[in-house]
Amino acid sequence: MNVLLSNLVLALIWAALTDTMNAGGIVIGFFIAYLVLILVFRQHPDVRQYRLRVPRMFSFVVFFTKELVMANLKVAYDVLTPIHLMKPGVIAMPLRAESDMEISMLANAISLTPGSLSLDVSSDRKVLYVHVMYLDNEEEVMNELKRLETKILRVMR
Repeated sequence: MNVLLSNLVLALIWAALTDTMNAGGIVIGFFIAYLVLILVFRQHPDVRQYRLRVPRMFSFVVFFTKELVMANLKVAYDVLTPIHLMKPGVIAMPLRAESDMEISMLANAISLTPGSLSLDVSSDRKVLYVHVMYLDNEEEVMNELKRLETKILRVMR
């Protein structure tokens, strides 16, 4: 049973039946369908796992949106002011992500964030090389990247 697909189909049906075929209607339909699925099929093993995944996904979206806004403001401030605060550098980030999908999600999230760019993955897939614009404190940057990786892994696993 593909629970996510079922949830999306029910959300689209909800939006169509309530004549709210827009982002808000689909989001409301998604959450109503989510509640219906976890209540009706609560004993199904796929649903038990999915029940935890959706809140983690929502948490990641909120977290990443906040990080994205903060990074945009930091880069915009640096571009618009006469004093440049950037200290670019490349760091080697040890990976806990193992699958290609997990590594790709992490690399894409890093590259989507202004001021950082994933460059390469080592041949043994244990290290991700990241270029950052603000490498004032390597430990702090590494902690931020590790926090992003943790959030992604909680959604993916």
